[in-house]
Amino acid sequence: MGRLKHLFPDALAGRIVLLLATAILVANLIALAVLGLQQQRFDRQAIEDREIERISALVPAMEAVSAEVRQAIVRDASTRFARVRVEDRPLLTATATDSRSIYIARGLAETLGRADVNVAILERPPRSDSEARTGRFSADSVIAITIPLSARDGRAEWLNVVTSGASPRPDRVDGRPFLTILVLSLLCVLGVGIVLARRLTHPLRQLSHAARAAGRGDRTARVKEEGAREMRDAARAFNAMQAEISHFDAERMRMLAAVGHDLRTPMTSLRIRAEMVEDEEQRAAMVRTLDEMTVMADGLVSYGRNGQDAEAMEPLDLGDLLEQLCADRGATYRGPDGIRIVGRRVGLGRAIGNLIDNALRYGGTATVTLSQDRQEAVVLVEDTGPGIPPDRLDDMFHPFTRGDDSRSLETGGAGLGLSIARTIVHAHGGRITLENRADGGLRATVALPLAQADAAGA
Repeated sequence: MGRLKHLFPDALAGRIVLLLATAILVANLIALAVLGLQQQRFDRQAIEDREIERISALVPAMEAVSAEVRQAIVRDASTRFARVRVEDRPLLTATATDSRSIYIARGLAETLGRADVNVAILERPPRSDSEARTGRFSADSVIAITIPLSARDGRAEWLNVVTSGASPRPDRVDGRPFLTILVLSLLCVLGVGIVLARRLTHPLRQLSHAARAAGRGDRTARVKEEGAREMRDAARAFNAMQAEISHFDAERMRMLAAVGHDLRTPMTSLRIRAEMVEDEEQRAAMVRTLDEMTVMADGLVSYGRNGQDAEAMEPLDLGDLLEQLCADRGATYRGPDGIRIVGRRVGLGRAIGNLIDNALRYGGTATVTLSQDRQEAVVLVEDTGPGIPPDRLDDMFHPFTRGDDSRSLETGGAGLGLSIARTIVHAHGGRITLENRADGGLRATVALPLAQADAAGA
């Protein structure tokens, strides 16, 4: 069962083609069986009609001659498939009730113009040695016919005929023409089926790609509303869902940005008031707290703005972007040229720039490496800092989470840099992970899908 399941096509197009091929094969096999049965039926009827004609011609001739001539005619009329005898007792006294016997008897009666014809279909008698040598009566059943003849020399005589009709055809139909037709029909159906299946499943593939992109956070992913009615309905529902989610995300991000922006005014007022406090120690503590709150408010504004995806997607040379980011920040860059992606330059600059800034802030150095792996561009940002406890690596992408639990302005930030980076990378259909290096430090890995032409070349 497992092997059969493994051989069964996984793709919908393959299943449609397999279904069509199976239907054609089964239909042709049924047609072959019906053709064989019909051929046997036609052969049998042809044999019966031929015997009716032969015996109808034989009886008048025998009625017109003497007994001696009758015997000569009988010898000449007997063949390897028919035994003809003129005997003094009838082989049959009544016609059998089966349809074949009645058909032959009625045909002979109509042709001869007499009703005293008896016919029966008998099982083939056991072969004698001579029959086995000559091959007579090789059929499974024989036709027995009895017709009374006019008396000669005062004796009543009957014409008794036992015949298999003719040499039977082979039990099966010649399969070569049938197989040729079957192969040609299968090829035609498979060709048409493959084209139709691809056209039918193309909207499904588009919907699948768009759904994966949406799952990675790309709210711009849409599906063309084309194809069959059900596919158009599914695409329309998906696009409506994406629009609703995009609207919700935009409202959420605008709310965060608005909260961060609105906090600046009271914090500025509080800072002015704090500067007027005479106690220098209290004044310093209040200003430090307000500075940390300002950093958090600025982070909220940045997080909200970067999550709105207002920038358009465009082809980018990722190597040029990384080289510029590293040059601006004093980081080390290694990587080839010509690795192209489709993305937002400012957004990706912000995301990878946050990773480089974190590496410089917490590790002192930052090394950025670009490579290509199958259909992805892979960016590594490594530092030589203390790293992060393994149980906290996943938590670092949550908003307001930092490597150190303090809010010291010396390390800066409000714990939103990695959250912003993950939001932007996911919106590009990529993924981002963190891991501790074996020789010390932290490694951030960003994988982004290549542009279509580069992915195809890979």
